[in-house]
Amino acid sequence: MGNKASTAKIVEIHSSSEWTGHLEASKQSNKLVVVDFSATWCGPCKLMEPAIEDYANKYADVEFLKIDIDTLPDVAREFKVDSVPTFVLVKKGTEICRLVGAKKTELHDLIEKHRVFN
Repeated sequence: MGNKASTAKIVEIHSSSEWTGHLEASKQSNKLVVVDFSATWCGPCKLMEPAIEDYANKYADVEFLKIDIDTLPDVAREFKVDSVPTFVLVKKGTEICRLVGAKKTELHDLIEKHRVFN
C-alpha cells in the first residue's frame, strides 16, 4: 500500500463522522457515489483494486469511497454488508443499487447506467 497518484480519486473513510459528512454532502448533489466495502484480508477485494482505480480515474463525475469493514463495522452494519467486496451505489444520500463480489464488468455497467444526470 502506497500513496500512488492514481489512488488520489478514491477517498478512504476512516471515521463515522467522515462517512456522515460524505453522505450528507451527497444529498446536496446529483453525483453518483460508489462505496467500496472491503477488508485488508479479502483476496477478491485486492483483485478489484486496479479496476476501481481505473474507474475512479475515468469517471471524474463519480465519487469513489472506500470503507474497511473492520475499521468501520457500524457503517457496514448500517448497510447490511455481510460479505466483501460489496459495492453500494448511492445518489442523493440513498442507496440505488448494490453489487456483491469481484465483478468488474457488472460494476462498470452499473456506474455507466447510474452516473448520467437525470
